Amino acid sequence: MSKSQTQSNSTRLDKWLWAARFYKTRAIAKQMIDGGKVFYNGQRPKSGKNVLIGDTIKIRQGFEEKEVTVIALADKRRDATFAQTLYQETSTSIATREKNALARKQGILLSPASDKKPDKKQRRLILQFKDRI
Repeated sequence: MSKSQTQSNSTRLDKWLWAARFYKTRAIAKQMIDGGKVFYNGQRPKSGKNVLIGDTIKIRQGFEEKEVTVIALADKRRDATFAQTLYQETSTSIATREKNALARKQGILLSPASDKKPDKKQRRLILQFKDRI
């Protein structure tokens, strides 16, 4: 089998994640794969794993966790509209992300952060209050 035929059937996982614009560089994609932030068909892969059409990839980015199905293969990075044609996010993944985003938003609203840091007197009062409990 020649090299051009191999590329049309499969692509390395780190190249595909980079081409699909999940990560800015291939090096970052490799770090995320090696760090356990990416799961390929439910298993921790190596960065050289070949991606095939129809496989599922679970990607954790910050607070978000996406589960996508591979629709097309690419090993070259192009514009964002092309990158979105490479995968389709599952409906359960979309629902879970929206639910988690709402929970984070409500948590922030319930305990808002102050605009400035407490000064020395306020820190002493906070420590006194914590020691009483």
